[in-house]
Amino acid sequence: MKTDTKLQFVTTFSALITAAFGLVAALAWNQAIKAAIDEVLGPGSNLVGLFIYAILVTILAVIMILIIARQTKKLTDQIKAEDKE
Repeated sequence: MKTDTKLQFVTTFSALITAAFGLVAALAWNQAIKAAIDEVLGPGSNLVGLFIYAILVTILAVIMILIIARQTKKLTDQIKAEDKE
């Protein structure tokens, strides 16, 4: 496989995984915000639980995104080094 193709695959795959984690975090915050609105304007719900969930999912997403970014950098550097040989 050509170096350019490998690099494109790695960066695209990394971007897709990162976007997926971002979506999960966004959905968690969406639920928390909806519950906050329900708490203020309507029937009560488990507001604290939803916020804790949203925070935990966001933290996990950030950690995973950092790990993915580091691994992508390592793999990109490795592919570039192999191409120079």
